[in-house]
Amino acid sequence: MASGAKSLWMMPHSSKPAPSLKLSSFRDLFVFTRRAFGLVWTTSRPLAYAFCFFTLLAGCLPGVLAFVGKLLVDGVVTAQLQHNPDPAMKYVLLEAAAVMALALVQRAISVVQALLRAQLGYRVNEMILAKALSLDLRHFEDSEFYDKLSQARRQASMRPLSLVNRTFDVLQQMIILLTYGTLLWAFSPWAVLLLVLAGLPTFWVEARFSSEAFQLFNWRSPETRRQMYLEHLIANDDYAKEIKLFGLGPLFLERYRNIFHEAYGLDRRLALRRAAWTYLWGMLGTCALYGAYLWIVKATVEGHLSLGEMTMYLVVFKQGQQAVTSSLASIGGMYEDNLYLSNLYDFLEIPVETPGEGASQGPEPGQGLRFEAVSFAYPGSQEPALREVSFHLRPGQKLALVGENGSGKTTIVKLLSRLYRPTSGAIFLDGLDLQQWDEVALRRRIGVIFQDFVRYQFIVGENIGVGDVSGLDDEARWKDAAEKGQAQEVIEGLPQGYNTQLGRWFKGGRELSGGQWQKVALSRAFMRQGADLLVLDEPTSAVDPKAEVQIFEHFRDVTQNQMAILISHRFSTVRMADEILVLDKGKVTEFGSHEQLLELDGHYSHLFRLQAAGYR
Repeated sequence: MASGAKSLWMMPHSSKPAPSLKLSSFRDLFVFTRRAFGLVWTTSRPLAYAFCFFTLLAGCLPGVLAFVGKLLVDGVVTAQLQHNPDPAMKYVLLEAAAVMALALVQRAISVVQALLRAQLGYRVNEMILAKALSLDLRHFEDSEFYDKLSQARRQASMRPLSLVNRTFDVLQQMIILLTYGTLLWAFSPWAVLLLVLAGLPTFWVEARFSSEAFQLFNWRSPETRRQMYLEHLIANDDYAKEIKLFGLGPLFLERYRNIFHEAYGLDRRLALRRAAWTYLWGMLGTCALYGAYLWIVKATVEGHLSLGEMTMYLVVFKQGQQAVTSSLASIGGMYEDNLYLSNLYDFLEIPVETPGEGASQGPEPGQGLRFEAVSFAYPGSQEPALREVSFHLRPGQKLALVGENGSGKTTIVKLLSRLYRPTSGAIFLDGLDLQQWDEVALRRRIGVIFQDFVRYQFIVGENIGVGDVSGLDDEARWKDAAEKGQAQEVIEGLPQGYNTQLGRWFKGGRELSGGQWQKVALSRAFMRQGADLLVLDEPTSAVDPKAEVQIFEHFRDVTQNQMAILISHRFSTVRMADEILVLDKGKVTEFGSHEQLLELDGHYSHLFRLQAAGYR
């Protein structure tokens, strides 16, 4: 590819400044800490209790060790003077016991963390997936939604436990500091103040760069999704044939590399700046440490401190400074975790309309489906997809939708299945507005097969059974639906029949042809035995014209008492419908039977003759 031909799609817009994140108060920095604790608590109370207990115990033991160390050194000095090692030996055993206790507690904390990490990761991902199921179709057709979903899934599963870990680490370090501070206070209150102040510069640097890293993470989400999409294209069997045939592999891999290197460059610059500033400000803490060493050694030389006290204060100050640095780093990490958790809760709190209790039947049974002046525009679009569409479909009638791609045919299907609401106008089923129906009851009345149906990597029977989850494992219903969908012959030719694994993702899977897959998908529509409206959105585009005619003739026979809406570009199929609705740019331009539309000699007649000429 020429260097000047790189599209904006290929590379992040690194010249665009990252958005600034404004937080109104210190309290706002940790607004999600309480929620993270609640999440851990509800995930496993026993593990939460154990985590709290062992963390508190781990905070007390270092102070005990420092004090026992002081007693040991002074005991050795005394033993030398008295020529009696017994006073020192008991302190050795006491320190050994304290060290083993600390090691046991730290190991217990690691085990509890590992168990919590597994449970919490599953819990958060389950929450994300459950939220995704509650969202409307409009969310999944919005690129900003995918940014939020990507941000939530990439970091949020590990952040709640990280936040709790760091909170407990702060608590543990504070207990250590309290015990160390009590010991150090006896030497000088100024030493305690020096101990605390020496760690503040590093904390400030870490907090600042945590904010920058978070902003960079969010800003880069679209490019990260593009990179994941390219991975999916290169490594998925659905695209392998076309990628190899058109030689797209090297192109996609190059785009993948470009995105990575651009992102890596930004990460590297941030990491180098962060390391440099952290090192420079960390030197202040090192200077403070050795300044305290000089102070303590001088006091010992002058006879103000015993050798044991000097040893204890040196250990206390060194480990106390580490505790200050660790606690401040944990606070900075808590700030960073809160930032990432804001992504999780931003996604989980996407507003969703909670449907009220709707009706399970209409006031006028037998009235069928009626569109009254229905208009609709997709979110963010200025151009309506439908304009004042009206028609009435009665029980037993078959309606065909005809029009060029983008004329609004599939939009009608989305509206009548209540995946979207009309912008204006109303849709009625049995005399009741669709919005007043109970959603579950409504969808039981409708069976829909879209052109882009899903090819599930399940066994054949489940691929049919997904048409009605209540019959997912009902083999008798599988067979009945397959017979109506004319998939029975295909299934009988498979090695395990209805138990044959489909697709290539799992061991022993068999792949079907496009036409065979469409027959399996068509059978799903017949799983809904109570459905009185069947919608087929070009379900036979992959079969030959003769087979399609046979399928629709059979379809008419098995749906004599049901309403049906057919979408097809083949007029040999369309002409079988009782009525045909012709759409052009969202408007109804013609309506009537096949014969009436031919007599009208309009757009439908022109298209029919064009297609008929191709078969002569």
